[in-house]
Amino acid sequence: MITGDIKAQIDQIWNAFWSGGIANPLEVIEQITYLLFIRRLDDLHTLEENKANRLRQPMARRIFPEGNDARGRPYNDYRWSRFKHFAPADMFALVGEHLFPYLRADLARQLGNGDSTYAHHMKDARFTIPTPALLAKVVDLLDAVPMEDRDTKGDVYEYMLGKIASAGQNGQFRTPRHIIRLMVELTAPEPLDVICDPACGTAGFLVAAGEYLREHHPKLLHDAALNEHFHHWMFHGFDFDNTMLRIGSMNMLLHGVDSPDIRYRDSLAQDHAGEEEKYTLVLANPPFAGSLDYENTAKDLLQIVKTKKTELLFLALFLRLLKAGGRAAVIVPDGVLFGSSKAHRELRRMLVEGQKLDAVVKLPGGVFRPYAGVSTAILLFTKTNSGGTDHVWFYDVQADGWSLDDKRNPLLPEDKLGPVPARHSGASLADRHSGESRNPVSLTPDEHAKNNLPDVLARWAERAGTERERPRTAQSFCVPKADIAAQGYDLSLNRYKEVVHEAVEHRPPKEILAELARLEEEIQRGMKELEGMLG
Repeated sequence: MITGDIKAQIDQIWNAFWSGGIANPLEVIEQITYLLFIRRLDDLHTLEENKANRLRQPMARRIFPEGNDARGRPYNDYRWSRFKHFAPADMFALVGEHLFPYLRADLARQLGNGDSTYAHHMKDARFTIPTPALLAKVVDLLDAVPMEDRDTKGDVYEYMLGKIASAGQNGQFRTPRHIIRLMVELTAPEPLDVICDPACGTAGFLVAAGEYLREHHPKLLHDAALNEHFHHWMFHGFDFDNTMLRIGSMNMLLHGVDSPDIRYRDSLAQDHAGEEEKYTLVLANPPFAGSLDYENTAKDLLQIVKTKKTELLFLALFLRLLKAGGRAAVIVPDGVLFGSSKAHRELRRMLVEGQKLDAVVKLPGGVFRPYAGVSTAILLFTKTNSGGTDHVWFYDVQADGWSLDDKRNPLLPEDKLGPVPARHSGASLADRHSGESRNPVSLTPDEHAKNNLPDVLARWAERAGTERERPRTAQSFCVPKADIAAQGYDLSLNRYKEVVHEAVEHRPPKEILAELARLEEEIQRGMKELEGMLG
């Protein structure tokens, strides 16, 4: 967790942009992303210099070429460690007229394949900081933020991304981080997984999966083959918003993933040749709102489910992308669970009969406030192409640790929030890497009433055991496939949940009549006393 001092530094940077005339939070984070990337390039160049000096050999790879650019400016001036000392006017001219054109046109060639993902997303980078004074101030503030440690770098960027949501704009790009972590914990990524989010936004799911693997498989990066897989082949994210692709790529970079596959793709509208049955794990919160014209929709998805509803088409896409044996945890609107159209019913039947539907985790209605009040659920399923659904596990999440109004204030201390409370709170970086902070803190019944997520994880682990014996009046329970089929494959929790009717103790009629007679006598006596007082 980043300290209050670092948060104050980030707040200062954010306020500098706002007071300097950039009020769109997405533009703020985009400009910060460019500057952080430029700082990262200088760090890479310094590493290569140090390596060459130690080996007493020429540099194997230069980020910034030797000599001058076409306008006579030394490439060495492009380095963060150098231009941060320039006068504001000179810095502004260098960054706007030399460095950004270099990012757009020449960077990919200089970097080579190692960092081509990031270079690719910088090719249409726009420098929009309006004044030399603002640029100089932001560079000074960013330079003071410690970015040496991977955990700190990741936490700093996550804190900045949180400001997109808190600013009240573009929050649709951010799924609450504790919900993402719950879904990652439920699916438990493995070192050989190939993970995809076809609507990745800021890459929150991919980042959380990477952090889970570092924590649960600490020796992963010590194995050369697994290390190569982790940095180059494990993570895949698609989006059709180039700003999100840049932000998502930077998010992965600052969380220590060298070259993820983050690229432009309209997941529903393009041919999926080469993507079919490629992934072992899908984690996603796809856009729900809206419909598509058939002309713009991939024909292979329409073969699975004939509909214009994006939420159904994304589910069809997940089934197409997963390998046999692959698993998914995805957020869907409640309408997917009980919609009565032919497409709704057929897709649910396909999940239950053709694949292995593992669980339906109903989320509280306020999880996505203040941006949307839509009711949602997490679907967890495994692609088998041969059935396998036995029982479906249901959990009714009534509290996620935050207030369910537009303010979304935390209801518990930070170390009692999230699906695994206190896993990281207060732990040193050494503890995190050694795994000594993994043991979660158990919540009291009162705390559970404010945060159900740890209980979701605990009961998920027992879904094939003790959960089968729980009554349908409980917060979680299992439903046999036959019962679901008999209900037309309706997957809404309320279809199966039974309400507890509290027994009411009735008084004997004679006792009630005697009580009424006594009350009547008191009323008559009171009336006579009142008449006496008035008479």
